Amino acid sequence: MSENDTSWGIDPVPERLRVLGGFDLALLWGNLGVSLLVVVAGAILVPALSLPSAFVAIAIGCLIGNLMLAVAGLIGAQARVPAMTLMRAPLGERGSFLPTAINIVQCLGWTVFELLVIATAAAALSDQLFGVGAQWAWTLVFGAAALAMALAGPIGVVRTVLRRVAIWVVPLAVAYLIWWALGDGNLSAVWSSPGEGGLSTWQGIDIVVGVTVSWVPLAADYTRFARTPRGAFWGTGLGYLLPDALLLALGAIILLTREVGDAAALPAAVAAGGIVALLALLALTVAETDEAFANAYSGAISIQNLFPGAPQRLLIVATTTVGTLGALALSLTSFQSFLFLLGSFFVPLFAVLLADWLLTGRSYSGDDVFGAPAWRPGMIGAWVVGFGTYQYLSPTGPAWWVEQIQRLDPPVWGIGATLPSFAAAFTVGLAAAAVSRRRGPTLAVTHRR
Repeated sequence: MSENDTSWGIDPVPERLRVLGGFDLALLWGNLGVSLLVVVAGAILVPALSLPSAFVAIAIGCLIGNLMLAVAGLIGAQARVPAMTLMRAPLGERGSFLPTAINIVQCLGWTVFELLVIATAAAALSDQLFGVGAQWAWTLVFGAAALAMALAGPIGVVRTVLRRVAIWVVPLAVAYLIWWALGDGNLSAVWSSPGEGGLSTWQGIDIVVGVTVSWVPLAADYTRFARTPRGAFWGTGLGYLLPDALLLALGAIILLTREVGDAAALPAAVAAGGIVALLALLALTVAETDEAFANAYSGAISIQNLFPGAPQRLLIVATTTVGTLGALALSLTSFQSFLFLLGSFFVPLFAVLLADWLLTGRSYSGDDVFGAPAWRPGMIGAWVVGFGTYQYLSPTGPAWWVEQIQRLDPPVWGIGATLPSFAAAFTVGLAAAAVSRRRGPTLAVTHRR
């Protein structure tokens, strides 16, 4: 393996490949946070919430979600293994296959959504300029671009794309869109307008956390290349926090001040804002490709936790192809329930990881990961408890599932589902981890890499 080879599997990353500093990771996560999909997510909050209430939901949700993301990045930098491989420590080797399967699905789903948003925006641009949308063609173009980035790997993307281009272009594009959103809109009027209802502030917080927490089970895929855990923590947390909050707020403002009737119509509304708005949207559209790359890349890395011997590059081609075909077949619609569903899985999953990591002495060794037993039933049970708590307080998913839970008459506590589900999984996880570590590892299996 060459000095710059980033096609590293599930083994701990060697020192020679731990080359990403805090600034590099802030650049990576900052660019991942700059997404039209985040803008669309912000638009979901209004007009159900008033603009002040939406801002409160954004502020609290971003702080909660980004703290989770930062700690997940720190743990990944310590262990130097991919995120789903890291889950062997709290859940066991075979126990980690459960979140791995879910994470593969979410990575493919986000790849589809990202390519849909990119192609929709690009089609709006080309239709505005040339009278031809050709969304299918843009889907293929940006699917190929995401594939090229995923094959280059995280280190290659940071060095060749983000440091040279994105660091200059993306901030200017975001700054212009903020000016455009505020320029002609009556912000004072929409600020004082009440929300229409149908969404509480805490439910809004759950949506915001869902946007961020979807990255938590991917964080270690990138921070394993970090020079230090400290740099991983601050680079990941602060890097994603600023664009996350800024673009969520921008989405809410654009929907209200520009009278866009639907969140999915935002790209076309921006494209109609004049030539400079078109250029800004073009810059963000191109920059969006790194989100598709990250999800396709992490989907492939997650599959390697199930099949360590599978060629990584072949898996990357497969995940990107599936995402591109999905984007060709589907249409951009509201994904609020998708965000809730992700939160219900990954908020308690992080709580279980955190509980086990703390009881291990705030550090995972190779033995903790690769010497883990096959199953850790107590920790898996803690995850299930957290998932059940989330779903009980905020049922989401297929209609039949939601109907069954609502028959249980869940309480309306007014505090959302994120914090209760985290607390439940964390508390049970602490107890289960303490008991299992006193008894010693059981149900061990021979490590296969």
